Amino acid sequence: MENRKKQIVDLAIKLIQQKGYVAFSYDDISKQLGVTKASIHYHFEKKEDLGKAVTERLSESLENSLLLVKNSSVSAEEKLKKFIQQQAERFECTEICPISSLQTDYESLPHSVQEKIEEVSRLELTIMKKIVSQAQTEKIINGSEDVQSLAVTILSSIKGALLYRRVLGDDVLVAVQNQVNRFLKNS
Repeated sequence: MENRKKQIVDLAIKLIQQKGYVAFSYDDISKQLGVTKASIHYHFEKKEDLGKAVTERLSESLENSLLLVKNSSVSAEEKLKKFIQQQAERFECTEICPISSLQTDYESLPHSVQEKIEEVSRLELTIMKKIVSQAQTEKIINGSEDVQSLAVTILSSIKGALLYRRVLGDDVLVAVQNQVNRFLKNS
């Protein structure tokens, strides 16, 4: 029972990465899993319930990333490299970050899912701010740089690179990672 629920959430995340929240349906899930739509509704009565389960899963994944950030024995530069590497490895070339996809559909999301994606977005930003702050402490980044602005800039660059990779097929994420690393070393 729990396994089926997990399969549904996993597939919903994939579909969000490929199509967006608004564009996928329970029919898509039932066909790909080989189950009835009633089976999906049994676990998630409404698409909104599934959307909340997806954001909870994304939050759990970010919490794991937060553990890496809290590890004081790892340099900020290594944490940033690891964060970018996780982004590159998590998603196939035709997929984008599910958080970015949900942010794109934000205005079309049910209010309860909007609240959840806002929480996930804040958590992701908090993680990047911690990395940037540590980089300032380690004097990798100029201490006068605004932590919030720099964190948003880095996240936007990573997420934008995933979009370009999706369209162009190039691995622009590696180029962005290299550019961010050069920026950090030159600050």
